[in-house]
Amino acid sequence: MQNNSKVSSTSTPALGKTSRGGAARGGFLARWMGSQRSWDTNFNLLLMALPGILLLFVFAYLPMVGLVIAFKDYRFAEGILGSAWVGFDNFRFLFGTDTAFRITRNTLAMNSIFIVTTTIGALSVAMLMNEVYTSRMSKYYQTMLFFPYFISWVIASYFVFAFLNGEGGMANQLIERFGGDPPSWYRSPQYWPWILTLAHIWNSIGFSSIVYLAGILGISPELFEAAKIDGASKWQQIRYITLPLLYPLIIILVLLAIGRIFNADFGLFFFVPRDTAMLYSTTDVIDTFVYRSLVQLGNISMAAAAGFYQSSVGFVLVITANWIVRKINRDYSLF
Repeated sequence: MQNNSKVSSTSTPALGKTSRGGAARGGFLARWMGSQRSWDTNFNLLLMALPGILLLFVFAYLPMVGLVIAFKDYRFAEGILGSAWVGFDNFRFLFGTDTAFRITRNTLAMNSIFIVTTTIGALSVAMLMNEVYTSRMSKYYQTMLFFPYFISWVIASYFVFAFLNGEGGMANQLIERFGGDPPSWYRSPQYWPWILTLAHIWNSIGFSSIVYLAGILGISPELFEAAKIDGASKWQQIRYITLPLLYPLIIILVLLAIGRIFNADFGLFFFVPRDTAMLYSTTDVIDTFVYRSLVQLGNISMAAAAGFYQSSVGFVLVITANWIVRKINRDYSLF
């Protein structure tokens, strides 16, 4: 009896140690692979996400192999691997001209204006739509606001041209009717930051307002009812209820926009100004420069260097913006 008790007492800690080690290993695997129950539950969702994951891998990650072109003197006959390595010569040539400063300035300035104006405009439209959401006409309003998002910039450029055309354009006719001297719009670059901003708002405000409207509809109506009982005005409800509860959504969308601040809308900046050389001082951005480098100059290495610069700075900006948000309020950060 005594020997058996000794055996059992000495064997128990070993068993406990083994079980704890197995639990630790199981916890590690569960954290990285998920439990069997989790896989069984989410298997169908994983299958639904698989096409999107494959598309992301094919169109976003596989092309990253071509980043090496930015550091080579690319030749078609020699291929990517056979082309001569030139290091940072493409970047030195790019930044050795005024073009790099111009396209960087225009891209940052215009996208910054777009972020501010679109956010303010979309929030305003979403709050107005929330006031008439129960109306029978609300669906019509939403459709009319959302419709421009699906119109190609090629088609929109003809609308703009019909409005600003020097010969019979609607804008010039109105200016002449009021006794003014109509300008030559497509030879005056100083007007185009405003024109492009209005075109961007017209195109994107509908989609953005729908996102913010969904966030407003997710706020509990009891908060607004309590505010009305306390005598709060509509502006006070917006200031103390709607906007504070929308802050996380606003910050996430702004962070995503900052991440693409170096990616200009090619269709907007190329088709709407009709690729007019006299407007390059305010309408030429990184995307249009890359396109012209490929099509007109045939300089693939220069285009790759500009694209690499665009992506790298955009990545740094979104990391920096997210770090600042984490310092202010960790709950509002994207990651």
